[in-house]
Amino acid sequence: MGPIPLLISSDLTKNLIVPAACRGQLRAFVVAHSHMDVGWVYTVQESMHAYAANVYTSVVEELMKGKQRKFIAVEQEFFRLWWDAVATDKHKQQVHQLLQEGQLEFVIGGQVMHDEAVTLIDDQILQLSEGHGFLYETFGIRPQFSWHVDPFGASATTPTVFALAGFNAHLISRIDYDLKADMQKNKRLQFVWQGSPSLSESQQIFTHVMDQYSYCTPSQLPFSNRSGFYWNGFAVFPDPPKDGVYPNMSLPVTDTNIHPYAQAMVANIKERAAWFRTSDVLWPWGCDKQFFNASVQYSNMDLLLDYINKHSDEFGVTVQYATVSDYFQAVHSKNLTWEIRDSQDFLPYSTEPFQAWTGFYTSRSTLKGVARRASSLLYAGESFFTQYVRQHPESSICKCGALKQLQSLRWAVSEVQHHDGITGTESPKVKNMYMDNLMYGMFNVKKLMASLIFDMNNAKKNGDVYSSVYSTTDIDQYVIVYNPLAWNITTFVTVSVSHSSMNVYDELGNFVPAQIQSSAESHSTYDLYILVEISGLSCKKYIVKPSNGKRSVFIGKSVKYQRKDATRGVQQSPDLLPVVNDCYQIIITDRETNETVQLTQEFLEYHVNGDVMKGPISDNYLFAPNSSAVPVSKAVEMEIVFGNLVTEIRQYFYSNITAQYYIYAMYTRLYLVPEGYDGKLLCHRIEQEYSVGPLEVNREAILRTSTNLSTGQLLYTDDNGYQIQERPFKTYVNNTAARNYYPMVQTAYIEDNATRLTLLAERAHGVSSQGNGQMEVMLHRRLWNNLQWDLNFNLTLNDSSVVHPVFWLILGTKSATTVLYRTSQQALEHRPIVIQLQQKSVHSSPVTVPPNLHVQTLSIPGWRYSSNHTEQVHSIRKQKQGDADFSRVLLRIRHLYEVGEDPVLSQPVTVNLKSLLKGLGSVKSVEERSLTGTWDINTLKRWKWKTAQNPSKGFSNSRNISEEYIVTVHPKEIRTFFVYFQDQ
Repeated sequence: MGPIPLLISSDLTKNLIVPAACRGQLRAFVVAHSHMDVGWVYTVQESMHAYAANVYTSVVEELMKGKQRKFIAVEQEFFRLWWDAVATDKHKQQVHQLLQEGQLEFVIGGQVMHDEAVTLIDDQILQLSEGHGFLYETFGIRPQFSWHVDPFGASATTPTVFALAGFNAHLISRIDYDLKADMQKNKRLQFVWQGSPSLSESQQIFTHVMDQYSYCTPSQLPFSNRSGFYWNGFAVFPDPPKDGVYPNMSLPVTDTNIHPYAQAMVANIKERAAWFRTSDVLWPWGCDKQFFNASVQYSNMDLLLDYINKHSDEFGVTVQYATVSDYFQAVHSKNLTWEIRDSQDFLPYSTEPFQAWTGFYTSRSTLKGVARRASSLLYAGESFFTQYVRQHPESSICKCGALKQLQSLRWAVSEVQHHDGITGTESPKVKNMYMDNLMYGMFNVKKLMASLIFDMNNAKKNGDVYSSVYSTTDIDQYVIVYNPLAWNITTFVTVSVSHSSMNVYDELGNFVPAQIQSSAESHSTYDLYILVEISGLSCKKYIVKPSNGKRSVFIGKSVKYQRKDATRGVQQSPDLLPVVNDCYQIIITDRETNETVQLTQEFLEYHVNGDVMKGPISDNYLFAPNSSAVPVSKAVEMEIVFGNLVTEIRQYFYSNITAQYYIYAMYTRLYLVPEGYDGKLLCHRIEQEYSVGPLEVNREAILRTSTNLSTGQLLYTDDNGYQIQERPFKTYVNNTAARNYYPMVQTAYIEDNATRLTLLAERAHGVSSQGNGQMEVMLHRRLWNNLQWDLNFNLTLNDSSVVHPVFWLILGTKSATTVLYRTSQQALEHRPIVIQLQQKSVHSSPVTVPPNLHVQTLSIPGWRYSSNHTEQVHSIRKQKQGDADFSRVLLRIRHLYEVGEDPVLSQPVTVNLKSLLKGLGSVKSVEERSLTGTWDINTLKRWKWKTAQNPSKGFSNSRNISEEYIVTVHPKEIRTFFVYFQDQ
């Protein structure tokens, strides 16, 4: 190896020469990256203008100037916008070359870096599939490593999702500060994570936890008062400076300072090396909004790396530009035996004793609710469109236009999964960006579904099919109800009507059980509850007509009670009438077991500090209460609406006995199902809807449910709607209440030896068990503080909105509630879609799976890639871009149960796909794919990492699909297929 000059010339086309590491010498992998938040303080458009577009333009141009240079790209949203609107043909050609030569690497590859605490697994998969689909059809590449460095805590679901997507290794950073310190000390930051207890070894993944420096380059230099290694400085908003001078630009590397620069870098490398088991050190180079001027970045780092390598014997370190795959390949090659981590997650996350990042579980509850409703609507719209395309091949609807309508909502739902999106940790203008995109996408999909219904009836088209969807005239109304679940359902849908004298009929003219009552929210309308029975993935039509004297609809009768002083204690009024159905009586009794549970609910508020000089503060992220929660109402008013089908208890809570407006409201509904209907799920749930707000400033609102169950403060919550985590109460020196809050995405429950009380939610919340037999859910937050950082970025969460969350309560034995909550989770998440219009019948063929399976996806993605990898790569090289593929149907089937959870429903299930999908046509072929669709499962060979339980190292094996299209789905599996049908 020849000598290397101290300062290399400006000819950057030469490779840096990296000497082979001597025995015992450290090897540092310098991974260049830019952390680009899709939406946090600034909107996507502001970020693209200020710096994001420049990142990709300048990085691509600079990588071409030196074969040694490398860079990783993470989220796809900014890259796709750059690719479509900024990149020149030359840039695009260069990207293809850089990917082929390994200088540019896409890691994660999703639309965003999703949050892990409050996102639903369906939406995690969606955003990952959106990004992977783009990368595969554009470049023929498939990301195989994660870089999940910024989500606020790590879920056990994410490693399973990434393993199913074909990843070889997973990388995280933000875990509890004291746990990270302990893991660093004991060199336990790397392990094999078996995120799912049921899938265990089959979907385990090697996981690397970043050390205390996380994903940013250490910025302190002993010889400079500027940040180190950020030679391009920090991004400026709203416009890049015209003179190219940015704040806090690091000192350029010169003959004078190159040695101290090298000493600082080597010292940090060695410090980090002490926390890991191998001599290979991952050294992230970059941070938020970096590399918008890649030229100055690489030109300085080239000099520094070259100098360290020239003096490697002196420093004991060699350095090289690297991608994430370079680093993990080096670690994998060491052939070490790694410890196994079980399915325990890394939640909650704290950075200091009084900085518990548990507030964001509830922040911006309205956004959380809209994001989930959008996801549910998209789920319904995808399967509805799929059935339409399959059953109406000669339709007049433009399929490409319809696909664009679906894609607008796919983009919006994917985008909001960002770790500063659905978390509620963004600035108000970014929140508005997310909301606008979601509402636009929802409008498009509602319009599309109405258009498809019109077309299925061969109705006359007038170019404006959506204008009639919400008609409220006195003529007959046709209510089309679509069941998006692949189960037969019996439930109620609610329609707002302007008259109290209405009847409801089915398509054959038979009376349909229904109940009408005054609306709690409006004095000018009525709520019409219609009992519907619908097969899986099917539509049904109901006709709502004026009664004209012949009434079939039940009338809800209201009994109002005077406002009571709540400060005098709870007393049973002698005139209160019993509220009862076949399953519960309030005060709550499980009538199947005669088990009575004493249950009380009350609204309380945590008061929090807003002055940083007086103590810890709460903000978008943090929860730091001053003391225990206190009751909020001093007077309560109640109305009970009794009916043959629905009984509704309306409670209004006031700040005092004479207050004009209530601050909280609770609507509790109990359903009674007539004979001849399958009312199991309806009967066993108590539905509650709340109205909370506007709150006073620096208040955090909770609903506390207290029972006589002996629970020992042991709480159970779900990870992303996929699996359950046990949450024992832990005592800390400081901030115990906040550090015992956990994310509840769909489910939380408490139990004793015999009985379980389950709460199901339609949006994410924070939840805790602060006392024996108690479960409290945070409903809303309104905060302001004078922390300068929060003020600078408008992150104080002064949220004056009124929120309307919905919960289902399920009470019963453990075995009974296990069955009930698994199916009820999906029933709440995917409630029927109701479309009102003046239109005749609509027909669809049912698709139904057993109760322990869930059709997680049924869609036509429209991807333009070939599922044959060789063909796809060839097409890209020939620059042959096909049209959207409407013949390929994406099907995902998920087993809902864990191994051993239920003696019957936890068994593997065998499904004949041909029989299952016969309503869509005759199945021609089926391909099993990786979770995001880009891998043929038969060619997917994930790395296997040695553990004490499995000492052999190599690649994990895949499996084949039956030629008869019969598949067996085991507990917690998610199996993904491309299905092709015979032409009709």
